[in-house]
Amino acid sequence: MITDVRGPLEQQQSPYGTAYEQMLEKVRYEGAYPTRERAEEAVRLVLAGLGRQLTGDERVDLAACLPLEAARALTTQIPDTQPLTGWAFVKDLAARSGASLATTRWDTGSVFAAVSAYAGPDLITRILHQLPTGWALLFGRSELTPAA
Repeated sequence: MITDVRGPLEQQQSPYGTAYEQMLEKVRYEGAYPTRERAEEAVRLVLAGLGRQLTGDERVDLAACLPLEAARALTTQIPDTQPLTGWAFVKDLAARSGASLATTRWDTGSVFAAVSAYAGPDLITRILHQLPTGWALLFGRSELTPAA
């Protein structure tokens, strides 16, 4: 008779893939979050919000770069017809989550730092060209505007 006895280590393993676990740890570190669960809340909130803003090839290419669980959070959202500026995006996320604007801005920067590491500079540049003003700062970049 064979029994399925699982040790404590096996019972504690996460249901997520290793890549997503690494992403959560990066966000946890970047955001100085006390727990992985808090980092995951930020990841899900911010990626869902980004999924409501991003369309086209950039959306598909970003999803392909991210761990499966993160890509799902991004792609299960239907894009809004009116894209938000960077600041309006933060305000929208704060309203949806009930968090302060400062906390939401922190969450956004922490998650986008990890997203940038997965996507690379070229894809982030393409994404920023698609979105309205104010997004570059959320990704930790300068907001460059053409001279008038």
